[in-house]
Amino acid sequence: MEGRKTSVFENGLIWFGAGISIAEILTGASFASIGFGKGLAAILLGHLMGCTILFLAGLMGAKTGKSAMETVKISFGQKGSLLFSVLNILQLTGWTAIMIYDGALAADSIYATGHWVWCLVIGGLIVLWILIGIRNLRKVNIVSMAALFLLTILLSVVIFRSDAISAAEEGLTFGAAVELSVAMPLSWLPLISDYTRDARKPLKATLASALVYGLVSCWMYVIGMGAAIFTGESQIARILVKAGLGAAGLLIIVFSTVTTTFLDACSAGVSSESVSPRCPGKWFAVGTAVIGTVGAILFPMDDITNFLYFIGSVFAPMIAIQIADFFLLKNDRSAAPASLSNLAVWLFGFVVYRGLMRVDIVVGNTLPDMAVTILACVALHKLGKYANRRKSAS
Repeated sequence: MEGRKTSVFENGLIWFGAGISIAEILTGASFASIGFGKGLAAILLGHLMGCTILFLAGLMGAKTGKSAMETVKISFGQKGSLLFSVLNILQLTGWTAIMIYDGALAADSIYATGHWVWCLVIGGLIVLWILIGIRNLRKVNIVSMAALFLLTILLSVVIFRSDAISAAEEGLTFGAAVELSVAMPLSWLPLISDYTRDARKPLKATLASALVYGLVSCWMYVIGMGAAIFTGESQIARILVKAGLGAAGLLIIVFSTVTTTFLDACSAGVSSESVSPRCPGKWFAVGTAVIGTVGAILFPMDDITNFLYFIGSVFAPMIAIQIADFFLLKNDRSAAPASLSNLAVWLFGFVVYRGLMRVDIVVGNTLPDMAVTILACVALHKLGKYANRRKSAS
């Protein structure tokens, strides 16, 4: 991401590709159990909350010109931020493997050559995308995004013109559905600044990124939910085959997987540079894609619900502290080795999130957890200032 500044259009294009995702369609399919009306409300509410947080996270990087993990240093210090850089690399590697696994599984359902073969094909394309570089992919991205846009419209028409309606079964509560809707934009928090930091127009580019991703992600969730309700199928590949969209469906699956997973692998490379400036980011990204490909071949990754909740429990309190420090308290601890007080607040927020998972809250777990964490961060800051004044006075 070095060199010239990126335009609003380019940032929007990046996040359009991030939103078109097999994982989001599959997650949306689980919403069928609460019915279309409630499911749509949960999707919209969850994405409104998640993308607002995503916007604030991206704005930090856009305003400071720092990568996502570099902005974490503002709240947690040089060494304190390493915890989140490592956790981010792990979750991005996990996402890379999950996306390749899901894409290969779906592709193999349309054109059976072996799951491992499709893992290699998708993984190889991701490596190629990384080596070419995001700037040199502009024209390729425009063509592939246009094709994906048309094909997903076709897919939507096929699903919602179906006459078959499956009966809803007991499954998610509304609050759990909202949380799963928040979880996807939340998973992008630790990397959005990797792409907004070079924006020519910081505010507009960040707003475009969050809006485009939010709209497309909602669309993918609705496709998955509609597929499960109106066709009785939760596996997108079967719907594509039934609809006679063999070759077109294969394109949707392969290119949507590549354009989304490419961002995960690239950001793992950027995060590695935060851990050690000597780390070659591009080649670390290639290594992430390779590890993800191997993981997708060797391990089953059919249920990612617990993975999404783990991401929420780690990064919701982290971003809450960053929002409090950057927008409310105007603190900057990037020169300090570590902020023990903020790390303690983060741990508190992590525990609160895990506890809230046992409670069915209509707005999910993320919003209450972030509110509590922000209050704790502000309160601790005020107590610290009060204690310092008392010490000075004595």
